[in-house]
Amino acid sequence: MDGTLLEVIGWLGSAVLVVSLLQTNLHRLRWINLVGCLVLIGYNGVVGVWPMVGLNVVLATINLWYLVRSHHERHDERAYEVLQVDGDDTYLRYVLRVHAADIQRWQPGFVHDPAAGDEAYLVLTGDATVGVVIVRPGPAKGEAQVLLDHVTARYRDRTPGEFVFGEHGPFRQRGHTVVRTPRGMREPYYARLGFTPEGDHYVLHTDPGAS
Repeated sequence: MDGTLLEVIGWLGSAVLVVSLLQTNLHRLRWINLVGCLVLIGYNGVVGVWPMVGLNVVLATINLWYLVRSHHERHDERAYEVLQVDGDDTYLRYVLRVHAADIQRWQPGFVHDPAAGDEAYLVLTGDATVGVVIVRPGPAKGEAQVLLDHVTARYRDRTPGEFVFGEHGPFRQRGHTVVRTPRGMREPYYARLGFTPEGDHYVLHTDPGAS
């Protein structure tokens, strides 16, 4: 292989590793880091720098292990806990304040009213807050309007609403039969949860007796 091309490949692998460390999303970080490791395994193998080959093999293995575990846990209710809190809960207000800019990016126009009596759910995994869902009961019995369904940047590949609205989540136990999502949400995932599109939002008709 041409020496100049080989050197370019080595620098490219290093650049990919640097880019991976700039990611806020853990899932994306590990995928990009894995690609960088694979490039550097090939590069260092060709030039015969075996300690670096060994290091990148170990790093690639670690990345693969976490990616596989993340894939299996993504929809595993045992890996997450849904905590219902009051609308004026101190920690809820802290989470909303810390992620205010990101919330407006994905759900423009959201405004939290602690005194409105909304239902709020925090989705946790270990000691990390994965997301927050805020719902307001509608005017008719059994109706509910989703005001916020936000995923923190580090867990953007997760869908916390799945554990709130899902068949075994606490939301259905509240007796809601019609759920409407916010209008104009970016990259909504609701179709995977049984919601149907209705104009610029989604609607879910639930069975309040499901468990």
